[in-house]
Amino acid sequence: MRLVVGRIGRAHGIRGDVAVDVRTDDPAARFADGTVMETDPAGAGPLTVASSRRHSDRLLVRFKGIADRDSAEALRGTLLFVDSRDIAPLDDPDEFHDHELIGLAAVTTGGEAVGTVDDVLHHAQDVLVVATPGGGEVLVPFVAALVPEVDVAGGRIVIDPPPGLLDLAD
Repeated sequence: MRLVVGRIGRAHGIRGDVAVDVRTDDPAARFADGTVMETDPAGAGPLTVASSRRHSDRLLVRFKGIADRDSAEALRGTLLFVDSRDIAPLDDPDEFHDHELIGLAAVTTGGEAVGTVDDVLHHAQDVLVVATPGGGEVLVPFVAALVPEVDVAGGRIVIDPPPGLLDLAD
C-alpha cells in the first residue's frame, strides 16, 4: 500500500530546495538521505532525497537531479509516497499505523460481522470508519471500551458497540 508522507510546496532558494508539507509521523526517517519516493503525478518521479533540513518550522528537501529553482517549482503540488512495507511496526502493542487497520474485518464481541475498516479519522479522537456490507458506514470511536481487541495478524478487530451504534449505518 502506498502511503502519502508529504506534498511538495514552493521552491526555496535557487539551488533546487523545496518546502514539503509533512504528512507523516516520522519526517526524519521518511526524508532521510537516499530515500526513494514514488510521486503523484508519476511522471515527476521517482524522487531520491539528497538532503533535508528544518528551516523556520518547515521541512526543506533537496532531491537528486533537481538543481535549480525552476526544476524545483515544477514539482509544486506533487504528492510523495512510501511503501507501507518499508515502515516498521510500532513497539507498543496497543498502537497501530492507519495502514495496519484499514482492511481489517470488524466483528462484534458476539461474532456478528459488522463490515471492514475503510478509514481512520484523526480529529478530537481517533475514529474507525467501518464500511458495512449494505453500503453504509459506521463511525466507531477507537477506544479500548468499544474496540477491546485488534488482531492485525488475524485480520480483524472486535467491536463492543453500545446500544444503537450499529443502527446508525442504516
